[in-house]
Amino acid sequence: MHYALLGDIHSSKEDLEKVLMDISEKYPEAVRVGTGDLFECIISKKNITDQKFTKLKDVMIIPEGFTELLTFLSVSGNQEDRIMMITETDDPLREKLGTMPEMLDIATAKIIHGHQWKWGGEPWALIQADVDESPVFYGHSHTSKLSRNGVNEAIEFGIPYDVSGDKVLVNVGAVVIDREWALYNVSENTVTFMKA
Repeated sequence: MHYALLGDIHSSKEDLEKVLMDISEKYPEAVRVGTGDLFECIISKKNITDQKFTKLKDVMIIPEGFTELLTFLSVSGNQEDRIMMITETDDPLREKLGTMPEMLDIATAKIIHGHQWKWGGEPWALIQADVDESPVFYGHSHTSKLSRNGVNEAIEFGIPYDVSGDKVLVNVGAVVIDREWALYNVSENTVTFMKA
């Protein structure tokens, strides 16, 4: 079984269309799963007040036809969390955002956005990830990456990498701008970093 993992779309319809087409052409049978930040919230963290917005279009980018492309299950990212925090409306899209889980299990792997972990430093990077299972697929930093026990490994696109072992973390990259995604081959326990 194959999973196509994609995230950090940030409301980019054009980039999402290209990635979905790439997945369909290369691995049409792959189950698509999102790693969060499907939408772009236009209210920054520093500008959050007690005000609650009643219209989603006032807080997020929703291109025409974009939501129709989101036919796959996804975890919630920090963008979705922020949208939920600053809005109060019975809009069906907000209700859908509210049902997105923080974490998902697929086969023997976990999916999480990653904003729940500790980030910082110069350059800004993952400092600590609280994980017990392995592998864990995530997003958030928009950087395709493979690490084992906290040590980053050099990667190339189109080459399968073994993801067995302890504390294997896989950042699937970003759909927005980079048009990256990752293929998780369950039977071979590998990940292949892909670029549309």
